[in-house]
Amino acid sequence: TECEQEPGSLLWIFVMVGNIVRGMGETPIMPLGISYLEDFAKAENSPFYLACLHTATVIGPFLGLLLASFCAELFVDVGSVGADEITIAATDARWVGAWWLGILICALLNLLVAIPFWFFPKSLVKEGETNEPEETSEKTAIPLQENDKNETKQTMHYFLADFIPFLKALFHNPVYMLFICITVLQFSAFNGMITFMPKYLEQQFGKSASDAIFLIGVYNLPILCVGYFSGGLLMKKFKINIYQAASIAFWVSLLEYLLHFAGYWTVCDTSPVAGLTVSYQ
Repeated sequence: TECEQEPGSLLWIFVMVGNIVRGMGETPIMPLGISYLEDFAKAENSPFYLACLHTATVIGPFLGLLLASFCAELFVDVGSVGADEITIAATDARWVGAWWLGILICALLNLLVAIPFWFFPKSLVKEGETNEPEETSEKTAIPLQENDKNETKQTMHYFLADFIPFLKALFHNPVYMLFICITVLQFSAFNGMITFMPKYLEQQFGKSASDAIFLIGVYNLPILCVGYFSGGLLMKKFKINIYQAASIAFWVSLLEYLLHFAGYWTVCDTSPVAGLTVSYQ
């Protein structure tokens, strides 16, 4: 009772707010980036460009896991505590890596990468088309400016009046809702693996947190990069339409799930845990 203390630090609020701001900045990249590609790329080149975009989104977590593996080897108080003062190893359950170091490095890199987005033009010439003559662009400049002024006069009431029926139409679209459900299931499985697999490797195989994170990054994410890139390249080369792509995705996903069932026959001996699987005696 005397040893029980209320947590008095509120620093976790800064971490939470930082993650919220990071999510607000990173979320628009995917939908806006996909729209950007769809609007200004040829129809036959769009799948390849989208594959490159998704490949880049996997390369980022791969590099992030490598960075996390490096930071996990460093003690949480790196810089203020000497190496000779640390009495526990990285495989010890009490070890806490320098988790904050990766956040600082990634925040700086995100800031630097965001700078070129300020120089993106509002519109591009569609791929394969030539620029309009200067006379035509001058004639259309005034109507475009008038349209922009009219658009700015729209109120939130008109926006909601158009947005809510559109949202209802999406929710009643069976293809769209099925795609959403499939995406949720896929990301749930992937996030579960990323969350719990490191701890499983630590407990079952005696790996440190650094080694577990490194193994997950090396064995999983490069394969995803190959799949995204090769899929987009094949769609571009053979001009695969939407129905053919859906059929290919179904059979490949079915094969993937069947292979995952093989994991049920891969059983390891449970490690002895005092007080859980064995007694303290």
